[in-house]
Amino acid sequence: MIFLIDHNIDGQAFMLSQTIANEGWLDWAPVIFITFAEMKLPIESNERVVWRFAQSNQMILLTANRSMEGEDSLEQVLHEENTPTSLPVVTIGNADRIMKESNYRKRCVERWRSFFTSKTTRV
Repeated sequence: MIFLIDHNIDGQAFMLSQTIANEGWLDWAPVIFITFAEMKLPIESNERVVWRFAQSNQMILLTANRSMEGEDSLEQVLHEENTPTSLPVVTIGNADRIMKESNYRKRCVERWRSFFTSKTTRV
């Protein structure tokens, strides 16, 4: 599983990766977190560009604050371009809590595990 980490949650992604390892995910699935910088994806890319990039590179987009309004908003992109074979977008509900609360991180990781076993989409 490869996650494309939205440019503004690199620290949160690091914390989540540690929790994923500690919770045993790596025993049943490889998990790789890739940053915009590693992919040379400009941070000013709009949601449509980011989503298409993730899809074309077989990555799951991990985000916390993608916009919900406008023709290139993530919501609009998903409405227009999402298909049954598209990879999901995983949204962190509260990025600040990821940094501060280990129990919250664990709950997010557990919900991810549920997602990947039952096809739910919101963390």
